[in-house]
Order: sequence, then C-alpha cells, then structure tokens
Amino acid sequence: MSIASRRVVALVLLACTALLAGCLTVGKEFPVESVSRLEIGKTTRQEVRELFGEPWRTGVEDGMRTWTYGRYRYSAFGDAQTRDLVVRFDGQGVVASYSFNSTFPEDANL
Repeated sequence: MSIASRRVVALVLLACTALLAGCLTVGKEFPVESVSRLEIGKTTRQEVRELFGEPWRTGVEDGMRTWTYGRYRYSAFGDAQTRDLVVRFDGQGVVASYSFNSTFPEDANL
C-alpha cells in the first residue's frame, strides 16, 4: 500500500471515529465560580486575566474591547452544552458589562 493510500485510509478511519463519537468540543474551560467576582466599573482587564486566564477569543462590540471565555460541547446524540462569559471593557480597561450563559446543569445556581 502506498503512502498516499495509507493517508487516505487513516483519514477515513479518523472521520469514522469522529462520526461515531458524535461530539465536538470547542473552546476551553474557565473557572465559572469566579464570575461572581466581576464588578462593573471596578474590575480591571488585568484582574480579569488573573481570574480567568487568557481569553479564548477577543474582539470589539459596539466600540468596546471584548474578551470571551467559552466552552461549547456539541453532540449528535443529545443536547449541546454551552458555557460562555463575554466581558466588555471601557476605554480605560475596566469592566463595563459582562454576560454569563450556560446550559450545564451544575451552573444552574450561579
């Protein structure tokens, strides 16, 4: 069997394994128990980094720098489980607003 044929077989096996597993996880874990420590108008960008680490994604929303921490788990055989924290900073690098959303059952009381 040629190297090219082996690669094709390996890719097919990998695709079949992923299909049979039926799930995909994107993002990274973050300490949800620290969300309550965020204070609008007080918590700085550096303090957010110390609480949650580097953001999974950064961007700009309505002119404000945003950091997103998220974990998204999708399954072909059940409900998706998603958890995300979007932090918006004002021009001085202080939290202007944030939103936390989760479908994980253990987060119901946060």
